[in-house]
Amino acid sequence: MPRSRFSAHLAFLALGIIWGSNFLFMKWAAEWITPGQVTLLRVVAGFIPLALYAACQGVLHRAHWRHLHHFVVMALLARALYYLAFAYGSSVLLSSVAGMLSGAIPLFTFVAAALFLRNEPINARSITATLLGIIGIALIARPWQGLQADVSLAGVAAMLGGALCVGLSFVYAKRFVMPLAIPSLALATYQTGIATLLLLAVIDLEGILALSNDGVALTGLVIGLGVLGTGVAYVLYYFIVGELGAIKASGVTYLPPVVAVIIGVLLIGEPIRGLDLLAMAIILVGVILLQSARQMQEVAPPNPDDFETEQVLPRSGGLETSNHSAR
Repeated sequence: MPRSRFSAHLAFLALGIIWGSNFLFMKWAAEWITPGQVTLLRVVAGFIPLALYAACQGVLHRAHWRHLHHFVVMALLARALYYLAFAYGSSVLLSSVAGMLSGAIPLFTFVAAALFLRNEPINARSITATLLGIIGIALIARPWQGLQADVSLAGVAAMLGGALCVGLSFVYAKRFVMPLAIPSLALATYQTGIATLLLLAVIDLEGILALSNDGVALTGLVIGLGVLGTGVAYVLYYFIVGELGAIKASGVTYLPPVVAVIIGVLLIGEPIRGLDLLAMAIILVGVILLQSARQMQEVAPPNPDDFETEQVLPRSGGLETSNHSAR
């Protein structure tokens, strides 16, 4: 195996671990500060390495700013609202459960694309995949238990809302951003920077310094969730797409839910039921079916520069559109 491809496979594994650990970092931080503050610190810490790398690559240009209105919409959908929803969901759910629910992001992306884009394949395979995703989510949320459920329905709703934001960002980017032919790294940098400004305008900063009382949570948020999970993760994904192609690279979306469960159950002792594991498996089978349905329609490999709008998760934690980083 060529050295570059071996490095790409290592990056593939590293990216799955980074995105899968995001849910634990969000949960730790939310014990000290609000989900909004978690989101703000995340985008600030993620913006710094992105901006530095983009500047070194020379992809940032003043001419891009005439498309500012598109960047603002993408910053809201693919960064601010998406990350905020996942931060809240992770604060009230077990990190393993939040991670499992994040596995449904590609399914929500498909639903949004099927509703608003004409070229999304709608066939028996994609419909079956969507139904499997719905079944898996229902098994995790257990809405039939009502108030007796041991899973926060508000948390589940937040995770699904974040996934919906990812789906809508895919549609918006496909229709309005991709035609601009702006490099993906530049788009990611603009979106994260604008999201930082938007969050600064609305997030109450009172009590945010409380996070400094817990060095582990602070490090996890700034380094794990911000620098690695929001900044470095994009750089790794660009490298993987360049070496392996966008279709193979999109397979990294299968790893975060599994990593989140391993971390939550084996490392920090979160309880988990066999039904939850079955639900995660059902969701992942649905995602695999959906990916295969898309690949069957492909007539040519996607351009790596289309990553920002073609990943099926930035989103995470994202993506996704590229927002799988999500997570």
